[in-house]
Amino acid sequence: YANTIREIAEAVGLSVEILDEKELEDKGYGGIVGVGKGSEHAPRLVRLTHEPSAKNEAPQVALVGKGVTFDTGGISLKPGANMWDMISDMGGSAAVVATMVAAARLDLPMKVIATIPLAENTPSSTATRPGDVLRHYNGLTTEVLNTDAEGRLILADAMARACEDEPDYLIETATLTGAQMVALGNRTPGVMGSIAFRDKVAELSQEVGENGWAMPLPPELGEALKSDVADLRNISPSRWGGMSVAGHYLANFVTEGVEWVHIDIAGPAYNTEGAFGYTPKRGTGVPVRTILATLRNLAGTTQEG
Repeated sequence: YANTIREIAEAVGLSVEILDEKELEDKGYGGIVGVGKGSEHAPRLVRLTHEPSAKNEAPQVALVGKGVTFDTGGISLKPGANMWDMISDMGGSAAVVATMVAAARLDLPMKVIATIPLAENTPSSTATRPGDVLRHYNGLTTEVLNTDAEGRLILADAMARACEDEPDYLIETATLTGAQMVALGNRTPGVMGSIAFRDKVAELSQEVGENGWAMPLPPELGEALKSDVADLRNISPSRWGGMSVAGHYLANFVTEGVEWVHIDIAGPAYNTEGAFGYTPKRGTGVPVRTILATLRNLAGTTQEG
């Protein structure tokens, strides 16, 4: 997958950097390494950069997309029924790659850097176990209570790395929680993050037909992530508000001053039913239009240019 991304990106003039498993371990990407170490397919971190052809005053934007290439749940194994559709757990990464290709082809007048963590979550004798503690790229630690809440672990590293580039805005997307589908169904992404930016992204998502919906991050839900042995734990002991709990977790890896959004596309990224509108069966491309519309808005451009 990393090599495929490289081929696609280089074909449109994006610069590409790929970190292998040794580099990830040496540089402290404990979340990505921890999720991927149970698989014979080693994890990767892909970085893509779009530089505009002309200098400008547009804000710099970071994109992050979850790339779990297959998610069995790890040692916290998922039920076998319908596990096949976990081929879609890299939907966030695919959307970010597609957006970067569009940014290059349109020569958007702004710098955009994508940070894309890739890992396969499988059980084995080398896999991360429930109760293990992982240290992330920014030094925070996570107590892993459930290895099937793995997407946030790799996103944490990627978001921390993305913030090192000092972006003005960070847009992250992931097929992250079943709670998104419980709350909003299979066609409506949940949008969380910095309130004003969240509301603008949701508004733009409505305009382009992807129908993102602004969701809150109630403070009490974040309290549920406190751990006795680490800075955080990766799940709440309660079943309530799982989508917002995940948003709270990710907020810990965003540098203060960076406006950010998390777009949960657990349902909308993959259509297991019949085609509808312009949405095909299987991979839908959500939220490419939302992210691209947001980039255009931030750059001060329109559909016509």
